[in-house]
Amino acid sequence: MKKLFIFLFAVSLSINLFAEQNFSKKIIIFISEQNIEGPQRAWWASEIDLSTTEAIIAKKLIDESFVIIQPQQVFNKIKQKAAFRIVQLSDESSLEIANAAKADYILLGKAIVTAGSNVLNSNMRSCFANITAKLIRAKDKQIIGYFDADAVSAHLDIVTGGKEALTKAAEILSQKILEALKKEGGRQE
Repeated sequence: MKKLFIFLFAVSLSINLFAEQNFSKKIIIFISEQNIEGPQRAWWASEIDLSTTEAIIAKKLIDESFVIIQPQQVFNKIKQKAAFRIVQLSDESSLEIANAAKADYILLGKAIVTAGSNVLNSNMRSCFANITAKLIRAKDKQIIGYFDADAVSAHLDIVTGGKEALTKAAEILSQKILEALKKEGGRQE
């Protein structure tokens, strides 16, 4: 009886491990991010990309058992326009990369932070984050959904304030993406 119990336990464990390996969905994320720290007339000379948005979204997806594929794992270099720091990547190109990486989904998006005026009676600056993204199923090139989120933060340092606003917006966006993936059946139950 004891041997039968151990055998059944081993079979059950191996089935669970097999299911986790074969049904974890892979997602490749392409989010261009700009934290514009200066006045609008000179933003191209002073933008910052901390990859905050991508990091927050990836963390939330990993917490839900998705596998995140780094684009650099597939290709060494993705060209960006120097002045705009926007990944020049069409839907077709992203699908080629996703297929090369054997990804199930592609998340394409843009995130931007701008700094507003000072908060009344303080040295703190208002920072505004806006993120838009679309989720594409790689196997049939079907767009699963379009998403957006925004958030604000006030901080003495506009780079830190921008990061805080991006973090809040990315957390909101992550929930929308996870809801779409759950409806899609992309999450292992």
